[in-house]
Amino acid sequence: MKIISYNVNGIRAAMTKGLVDWLQAAQPDVFCIQETKAMQEQVDTKPFEDLGYHIYWHAAEKKGYSGVAIFSKIKPNHVQIGTGIDYIDFEGRVLRLDFDNVSVISLYLPSGTNIDRLDFKLQFCEDFKSYIKELKISHPNLVICGDYNICHEAIDIHDPVRNAKVSGFLPIEREWMTAFMEECGMIDSFRYFVKEPHNYSWWSYRANSRNNNKGWRIDYNMVSDTLRDNMKRVAILPEAKHSDHCPVLVELDV
Repeated sequence: MKIISYNVNGIRAAMTKGLVDWLQAAQPDVFCIQETKAMQEQVDTKPFEDLGYHIYWHAAEKKGYSGVAIFSKIKPNHVQIGTGIDYIDFEGRVLRLDFDNVSVISLYLPSGTNIDRLDFKLQFCEDFKSYIKELKISHPNLVICGDYNICHEAIDIHDPVRNAKVSGFLPIEREWMTAFMEECGMIDSFRYFVKEPHNYSWWSYRANSRNNNKGWRIDYNMVSDTLRDNMKRVAILPEAKHSDHCPVLVELDV
């Protein structure tokens, strides 16, 4: 199963930049999308259906904001829209598909752009961790794909010293990521295989950051430790330029 996760920063905008052609070439079995910024009825999904995808969508209540989706070539056994936690589901941030041997989640974790949103983000993080710990009892084989809006280690950000007081690389956020992986039994699939620096998934639109590769690795495919031996390949795909993020890939034998 080839899984690709991609924060598209507005699916309608990304489609005008060649997203459909790129997806046809990339051919993931499961395509997890974050920041759709659209209700499903606002998007022409036929080009994706023509590629053989079943479309599953969880939009925010607020139009043009947040939202996640999963396009899957494999029809799932069950679709779970949201977490059952109202304030999380109001913003359209979690969508899960259950298959025979694995469940795949598309996650869009909030950014902490100001103090109110940082408090919201930290509350979300704690509640999401509790949700996953509970979910793993019944669904042990999880792949949690998405934009976590946190760089975990210094290797994951281009300037760890100057960004140490910026949300996305705050000590409290990084500590949560460590706790999430340890307490929920999740593996950062990319770092499991790739130890080298300068691998990023998001670049600011300012100061020519992408061309200079001054980036942040905030997009992850987290894999349950029960699937450790099933992971076959990982990649970050920076040549895809439909967004300020780029896609991240994990391939599993499931």
